[in-house]
Amino acid sequence: MVFIGALLIAGFVLFTGWNLLGARELKQQHQIDSKTLFDLVKLSFGVVAGAGALVALVVAYRRQRVDEDAALRDTTRLHNERFTTAVSQLGDTSPTVRLGGVHALSGLADDAPSRELRQTCIDVLCAFLRLPYTAESDLPAGDSTARHDYLALREARHTVIRLIRDHLRLPQENPQSWQGHDFDFTSTVFDGGDLSGAEFSGGTVTFANASFVSGTVHFSETVFSGAHADFQRTVFSDATVMFTGAKFSGGIVNFYGAEFSGGVVEFNGTLFSGGMILFIGSTVCGGTLRFHGAVFNGGSIHFTGINVSDGSANFRRVTLSGGRLDFTGSRLSGGTVIFREADLRGGSLDFTGSRFADRAISFHEATYSGGTLNFRGGQGSLPAGLREAVGSPLPAGVTFADGW
Repeated sequence: MVFIGALLIAGFVLFTGWNLLGARELKQQHQIDSKTLFDLVKLSFGVVAGAGALVALVVAYRRQRVDEDAALRDTTRLHNERFTTAVSQLGDTSPTVRLGGVHALSGLADDAPSRELRQTCIDVLCAFLRLPYTAESDLPAGDSTARHDYLALREARHTVIRLIRDHLRLPQENPQSWQGHDFDFTSTVFDGGDLSGAEFSGGTVTFANASFVSGTVHFSETVFSGAHADFQRTVFSDATVMFTGAKFSGGIVNFYGAEFSGGVVEFNGTLFSGGMILFIGSTVCGGTLRFHGAVFNGGSIHFTGINVSDGSANFRRVTLSGGRLDFTGSRLSGGTVIFREADLRGGSLDFTGSRFADRAISFHEATYSGGTLNFRGGQGSLPAGLREAVGSPLPAGVTFADGW
């Protein structure tokens, strides 16, 4: 087919050139002399040689493709053999063999011949974290064997988290970077771990129904720039979870229905410049949610329907210069929401239809210089320090509830 196509193209070129050069007006010869005959022979050999070269090129290309496919099959077969060995090590009862399996799977992901095979290795590492796991607080008292097994398994789990972090710190153009892949931590029990400095720039990261039960889990300086991170119905009980200095510039981070029942979740110094962060329907019933010094200059953060019955949501010294901070329909029946020393210079802060008890919200020493501040339909007493923050008469962007 290639040869026939080449002949057709050559014929088209010859016909076009014949017309363009006026070859039809050439003088006809009734007899062919030796020079003309020799030129015709050279032309014939040239055509045959060109056609042969074209066929040889096609054959060489096909041979190259066959060789590449064979090499890929060999690489994949070797990968699968290594994968089987690494997985068997991961399931071994010996702590050292299991730890070796963790590192073997990580190295295997780096050497994977395709994105799909790399994702398979990542899936197995995440599945290892999702396996049933007993936290230290639930161990039988005085059982040294159970504690020894717990510490060995904990070391392997934290190694998995560290390796994931190290690969997510690599720039996306690095061949060993895991950015853009999916990570499934559904229902995982976290009793510490370090994901600081990781960059989630694509793919889906799922912490749905996970439990942060003890220790410190670091998301410090983590970047969420395009991924979908799901913390839906996650329970934060006694751990310290730190998003200090993190950057949210795109994608969706979903804390829908999360329960903050103890410990501390910190967003201190975090930059919110885009994307969407959802705390819709979440509950603060004993924990602390801190946003000290956070900067909101884009995107939207929704606390719609949040229920603060105990504990606190602390926004001290935050800067609101753009974007939207939405507390529509929230219930503050106990605990506090603190905007002390906040700098409200732009964007939108919306408490429309919220219900809060006396002194549930504090704006002491806050300053208002622009943007929209809306308390329409709010039920409860005037938040402490709010009148001083906005001044009198009310600026055009401020709307109070009736009776305030």
